[in-house]
Amino acid sequence: MMKSTISRRDFIKSSALASIPLMLSGFPLFATKKSTAQFSCNDNDKILVLVQLQGGNDGLATIYDANQYTNLQAVRSNIILPETSIINFHNEYGFHSAMQGMKDVWDIDCLGIIQNVGYPNQNRSHFRSMDIWNSASSTEDFVSTGWIGRFYDLNHAAYPNGYPNTDNPHPFALTMGKIVSETCQGVNANYSLSLLDPFNPGTALVSAEGNIPANCFGDALSFINNTVSQTNAFASVISNAANAGNNLSTKWNSLQTELAEKLKNVARLISGGLKTKIYVVQLGGFDTHDNQVVDGATTTGIHGELLRELSDAICAFQDDLNLLNVNDRVIGMTYSEFGRRIRSNAALGTDHGTAAPLFLFGSCIANQVLGDHPEIDPQVGTEEGVAMQYDFRDIYATILKNWLGLNDSDVGNVLHPNVQILPLFKPSCISCNTWQPQISGNVLACANGTYLYSAATPTPCSTYNWSVIGGTIISGQGTPQVEIQWNNGLAGSINLIQTGY
Repeated sequence: MMKSTISRRDFIKSSALASIPLMLSGFPLFATKKSTAQFSCNDNDKILVLVQLQGGNDGLATIYDANQYTNLQAVRSNIILPETSIINFHNEYGFHSAMQGMKDVWDIDCLGIIQNVGYPNQNRSHFRSMDIWNSASSTEDFVSTGWIGRFYDLNHAAYPNGYPNTDNPHPFALTMGKIVSETCQGVNANYSLSLLDPFNPGTALVSAEGNIPANCFGDALSFINNTVSQTNAFASVISNAANAGNNLSTKWNSLQTELAEKLKNVARLISGGLKTKIYVVQLGGFDTHDNQVVDGATTTGIHGELLRELSDAICAFQDDLNLLNVNDRVIGMTYSEFGRRIRSNAALGTDHGTAAPLFLFGSCIANQVLGDHPEIDPQVGTEEGVAMQYDFRDIYATILKNWLGLNDSDVGNVLHPNVQILPLFKPSCISCNTWQPQISGNVLACANGTYLYSAATPTPCSTYNWSVIGGTIISGQGTPQVEIQWNNGLAGSINLIQTGY
């Protein structure tokens, strides 16, 4: 069962109002039902954790298909895992032998795998490809803002001026590391703060005081001063959350990796009440041109170590969220700039490729393998990568709509208008549906008559608050349908506030 709390301010923003004006005694006023407020819920309490795999992860060495093993062995004989070491998790699919943690997440119904994710006209440059993933641009366009930054620009275009404030006292986004993520770059500034130690986020001295010159130097100095002041204000909120939070999973005890420490801190901050919606963590080292495996011992090597670090950290993180009882508010997504080529090279490695699998994790993620495993041609050329099946921007769009609560129009503004919404979430967890509610029923009503009126678009997760002028609700308050008895007056109206939680 989903649990959520909502303030009056949030309620107004995340609900929709529909109204039917009526004329009694047989005199119609309007025959149409018109919504008077756009439904939007982008102020919900949902959280997204982005896990960036820097360097380009080798998807064909991450997820195996038993039906393709022989063909893959023909083109990767020097790096392929022994078939007996692969961890089977679903039908013919198996994980790398180092990924028992990911298998455990699958087994608790908290893992989604999307096959062959990329974008058209794949660019194999690390810098340009990551820029495309961060900005959600096409290969032809160069965009200076990130997709999360544009998400926040919709309602906070003045940022950082005037922030933090009473309505927004918490950081919008945190990058767990030294450098803020470009995904969070807005028009005016980056919405993310970099954070190494949540218990000691640090403060900085204002760089200059007194009169600031009215020139470009003064503008730059003012920006620095404002940024420092803002960071100092957010620092106390972060440290308070760290001290109020907790970690309950014992899985952390055996993990000493950098990624595990970052995700452990994220879980603690969430449990401590920090209202930050976006967290970004990074794991580097996936550019495995050589020594991806140890010669003659292919279950070991750089790539296996990275997959173990990723898998174990996500497993502990999900376990912690479950024990902290915040698991219904948090999802995570991995992404990498590209996959690797189908054929391995002579240096026990793989070179820059195209598409690769992407992981989604969380209690609200549909437990599935979406898409087809790549079919391997034993005669494949040395330059060939895995063909794209899913555009990563469709995944972004689905998260923006079904998790962060944007309506279709705003999703199009953040990304582009032709995105496809994918079945990534368990239906009960979709936080909002973006519609304008309408009421169906008679607009021609007789005095003292009793009539039924219904929400035209009922959903299982909605709540319904009906009100009436000129009549009385006989039954049905709180449900999609009400029975109303009209008075002797000449006119009346029905109002419906439908929320999507």
